[in-house]
Amino acid sequence: MVAPLNFWLLFITAMVISSIGFKNYVWFISIGYGFSIAGEGLLMLLLYRNGLTAGTMICCILFMVYGCRLGGYLLIRERNSSSYGKHMKNEIKDGNTVPFGVKLAIWVTCAALYLTQVLPVFYRLNNGSGSNVCTYIGAAVMAFGIVFESAADLQKNQAKKINPRRFVDTGLYRIVRCPNYLGEMIFWTGVLISGIGALTGLGQWLLALIGYAGIIFVMFSGARRLEIRQNKNYGNDPEYQVYVKTVPIMVPFVPLYSVEKYKWLIA
Repeated sequence: MVAPLNFWLLFITAMVISSIGFKNYVWFISIGYGFSIAGEGLLMLLLYRNGLTAGTMICCILFMVYGCRLGGYLLIRERNSSSYGKHMKNEIKDGNTVPFGVKLAIWVTCAALYLTQVLPVFYRLNNGSGSNVCTYIGAAVMAFGIVFESAADLQKNQAKKINPRRFVDTGLYRIVRCPNYLGEMIFWTGVLISGIGALTGLGQWLLALIGYAGIIFVMFSGARRLEIRQNKNYGNDPEYQVYVKTVPIMVPFVPLYSVEKYKWLIA
């Protein structure tokens, strides 16, 4: 089945926006990611403006809120924190040493992922499915994910202002060690839920699930990088040792306390 024109327009939008990564390699998966999602949300609002329902309009707006918040937050953090830029370069590779062909492949792969992530909402619009209960449940979960992730980022910033050399174990960080990544997963779970009842055929479901599985993998990969960095920084702290052995790394009440040994999570 040939993909509709609007499908490719979303892909082109993600490619154009995420191309910011050619200026700074890390931006392919950070700033470029956030603003790509926002751009796709805006484009869907424009493309389907005559067929929007309350539910689909809310989902598109939430994409814009999510993407602008994340992209803006990362942009401000990168400008204000030299340590963040150093950590990302050390963990992901120095863009100056990455061959252009590799950058090109990463660019296309990232844009394709960003496209598949929004497909549950896109297919609901493109299929003319309107809104159902799942649309509103999904939108509510998406909104909760944004609030949860925003709260986690705010709590971490506040804790670091008080004691920049100590690991964060207050607020949402008492529940899981990576609540910002958990917020991301909650948001995208909501996106997938919003597509239930609208996705038709194996192809649409497969692409939507690839996008969902892809971002979940990226979140766990990010959690692994963070764990390795924190182990280096705080590994000799007895309080940190107690913290990592009693607080799950990603999902509340799931006794998964470490992902460092899972080398297949490298992304």
